[in-house]
Amino acid sequence: MNHPSESVIRARIAEILTQGFGFSSFRPYQEEVCLNAASGRDLLLVMPTGAGKSLCYQIPGLARQQTTLVISPLLALIEDQVAQLQAKGFKAERIHSGRDRETSRQVCVQYLDGHLDFLFVAPERLAVPGFIEVLARRPLGLIAIDEAHCISQWGHDFRPEYRMLGQRLPALRPAPIVALTATATPQVQDDICQQLAIPNATRFVHGFRRTNIAIEVAELNPGERIERLRSILTPEERRPAIVYAPTRKRAEEIAEALKSYFEVAVYHAGRSSGARDRVQTKFITGKTDVIVATIAFGMGIDKANVRTVVHMALPASVEGYYQEIGRAGRDGLPSRAVLLHSFIDRKTHEFFFERDYPPSVVLNKLFDATGSAPIDSDALRRKTGIDSDTFEKALEKLWIHKGVLINSDQQVTRGTDHWKIPYQSHCEHRKMQLEYMTRFANGHSCRMVQLVRYFGDQEDAGGVCGICDFCAPDQITGTRTRSISDDEAVIARQILTALCSSDTAPATGRLHREHFDDKILDRRQFERLLGALARAKLVELYEDSFEKGGTTIRYQRASITTEGREVEQLDREALVELVQVADEPAKKTGAKFKKKKSKVTRRLGVENENQTFVSPKLVEALKAWRLGLAKSKRLPAFRILSDRVLLGIAEAQPTNEESLVAVHGFGPKLAEKYGRDLISIVEAHVSR
Repeated sequence: MNHPSESVIRARIAEILTQGFGFSSFRPYQEEVCLNAASGRDLLLVMPTGAGKSLCYQIPGLARQQTTLVISPLLALIEDQVAQLQAKGFKAERIHSGRDRETSRQVCVQYLDGHLDFLFVAPERLAVPGFIEVLARRPLGLIAIDEAHCISQWGHDFRPEYRMLGQRLPALRPAPIVALTATATPQVQDDICQQLAIPNATRFVHGFRRTNIAIEVAELNPGERIERLRSILTPEERRPAIVYAPTRKRAEEIAEALKSYFEVAVYHAGRSSGARDRVQTKFITGKTDVIVATIAFGMGIDKANVRTVVHMALPASVEGYYQEIGRAGRDGLPSRAVLLHSFIDRKTHEFFFERDYPPSVVLNKLFDATGSAPIDSDALRRKTGIDSDTFEKALEKLWIHKGVLINSDQQVTRGTDHWKIPYQSHCEHRKMQLEYMTRFANGHSCRMVQLVRYFGDQEDAGGVCGICDFCAPDQITGTRTRSISDDEAVIARQILTALCSSDTAPATGRLHREHFDDKILDRRQFERLLGALARAKLVELYEDSFEKGGTTIRYQRASITTEGREVEQLDREALVELVQVADEPAKKTGAKFKKKKSKVTRRLGVENENQTFVSPKLVEALKAWRLGLAKSKRLPAFRILSDRVLLGIAEAQPTNEESLVAVHGFGPKLAEKYGRDLISIVEAHVSR
């Protein structure tokens, strides 16, 4: 078979770009990616949100002149992309849980007849018996896997169902695979390629530097943040804005506090799809200039002129944070990203981690209670005596790491005994994601350089951005600064003198221990002054590490700059004028999280945690529906809905989508998949 030359392929993709999509030229890096994919090479593309990833599979797919299969976990994004392609005259269709069986059957016929340029499917569709075989009946031109980080357990949005793709795609080869994601560290990149069995994939990792986003980080207690937010957004040029809140309740509180000052709306998973669509439309069309949202907002949003993104608490990972700030300034104009945080935010994340990742000893107890003979999950829970909430979490984690197997009848048998190391590694990785995010927030170097290094951008030169709170402290909006006091100037001079006399760059912990009495200057005050000296370019701070017992221990070193050596000779007044320190947030007792002892030790369907009566018949109907769906998808029942969510639905008896998504733990994605069925079950029960 004769393969077209590179020049022919290059001409073909250029023609599709101009005639098919109406663009006169490629964005940076797009042409090389399209050329490789159109030539039939497997590749992994890591490019930030808004950099034009979609064209990097759409153009090569059209150039290969056969159907492109696009696998995406976001139904709203699937609908949006299909509509855009159809509007340009391309033959694009989709199959997912939001479409009825007859419509999906007709799409399959179109595909088999060779009438589709693009077929979009949700990943769980590939688990439907016979569907892969249908796709394999004709050759594909290209397989695109969007949000590919979901495949990796080291990613920030790991989804076990997505990980099954590696087992299902071989039947569709030799079509080239293009895996795309906006956020993947080198470790996640390796895992994606391993799981998809594309070890030799060409990797394109670039474009992470955003030259127009000024990043700021300010330490503030939660009670001080709304007032600071209002001052940040008051200048008209800082809107439109997206404000990310850590919880639905907090989003509502913030929106309520801002409504007297701005055209503001709230967006989170507890609102109906109609309400969310209306909020999104008003924001995109400019009728609303501030959106207060949870992380449910933003996926697939194409609004170019967002001027400010504010995080009202510490995010759980650098990956998620970077993806969210990337929604600012897509038009290339100056924009700002402000993170407001304090130590209590980390404690909140740690509380939820303990809830979601049971100790290995709990998983081991569950593992030891299984054997080669199948056992019903309810019987297994009773046998172990583990409370229902912890049991579900532990069973799910064991299943993910193959410690147990669950058949279509929801019977549990023992799996491999090699689950412990991967589970512990996964737990440590989750902790490290939070650790990296904390280090970023507390960092004393160029914010953009920190992000570029984190993602391993292959093309970046590593220069400072010149506009973040470290590079341009006089331009910041989120942090209030002041000149250091006379007493602080004395300590600052001691730091500079100590660094001047040091032959090496000492660890900051050692510098504090050897030169300062902790009773006079505690470590926190020392770090604040050290950060102020770094922002004044008098001191350079950088990370170092060493290995101990198989664990990497990371710490910070300090060295004096040329400017610092000169300033060390200046008088105290000159030092006070030069060095600005962030205002210390008022000391405040943080919220305390107590692990609530679950009362869910009863059989599901009698009473909830508040001892409110719930109809056993409705619960049994919901359980029967869940079991049937789990069998058809070949998944454990808890992967459909947890017992807690199922009980919440039975208690609330929702009769519309708005009341359904108000059930704790039931968001818009679940509503898209299962809302119609669940409302029908509840209505049938209520009408009796």
